[in-house]
Amino acid sequence: MLQIEIDSGSGFCFGVTTAISKAEEELAEGKTLYCLGDIVHNGMECERLRKMGLITINHEQMRDLHDVKVLLRAHGEPPETYELARRNNIEIIDATCPVVLQLQRRIKKQYEKAGETNAPTAADKEPSADSQIVIFGKNGHAEVLGLVGQTESHAIVIEQFDDVKRLDFTRDIYLYSQTTKSLDEFHKIIEYIQSHISPSAEFRSFDTICRQVANRMPNISAFATRHDLILFVCGRKSSNGKVLFNECLRVNGNSHLIEGPEEINQEWLKGIKTVGICGATSTPKWLMEQCRDALLKL
Repeated sequence: MLQIEIDSGSGFCFGVTTAISKAEEELAEGKTLYCLGDIVHNGMECERLRKMGLITINHEQMRDLHDVKVLLRAHGEPPETYELARRNNIEIIDATCPVVLQLQRRIKKQYEKAGETNAPTAADKEPSADSQIVIFGKNGHAEVLGLVGQTESHAIVIEQFDDVKRLDFTRDIYLYSQTTKSLDEFHKIIEYIQSHISPSAEFRSFDTICRQVANRMPNISAFATRHDLILFVCGRKSSNGKVLFNECLRVNGNSHLIEGPEEINQEWLKGIKTVGICGATSTPKWLMEQCRDALLKL
């Protein structure tokens, strides 16, 4: 008989859970609610909330809205979004993850400190010509856009280890990370900068990776080794999902990324005794349960 286990550590992180709860509370009262961007990188969960009345918009569409409520998802937003809301009399329901919010404040503080140190006048807020605020993250990702926005777009984004080589090691470097990036790769980047930074330049790194997310890496690795077949349930837009799925694939070559039960291939089950179902921080538990039920029918 086929044994199926759903990973108890997979599913929504605290930030996503809070954002969805806030949306559900508003929608339950029958109020019109807009969400700036997909509330979570999972199409099926977005569709569930759309049926409840949640209207997903982009930044361009928000400019045309006035006197409405807009929810900001867990990823966070740059200062310009709050300014736009103020001008258009939009009530913000801020569901920015506390971990992301703290990171935004740290980067903003560092940027302002650099500007004040080198500014000839208080009005001059340009960053120091001698400093580089560097963010290890995915270019264009919602969270990264919010972080870069704290520096008036002066921060340098590096997506992978090789990108670190284009930094100027004669100038100060202040390194931060998107909250859902790989801890191992972040440490690798730190080591490279430490070994290449000029003696006359300052280098400081700030470990801003969310531990709730980072701890999933060893846990999901152990989970993937216990099963003959791994079904990793995740929206293909999810950065966190790609990292976790690649870890599953590394330890168990018989791992498949699927968005929902309809993508399960019956051929995968030949000779299989145990199946593990897991997912990203953006994967709802109910979706993993649907995949389990589909397997049982097969």
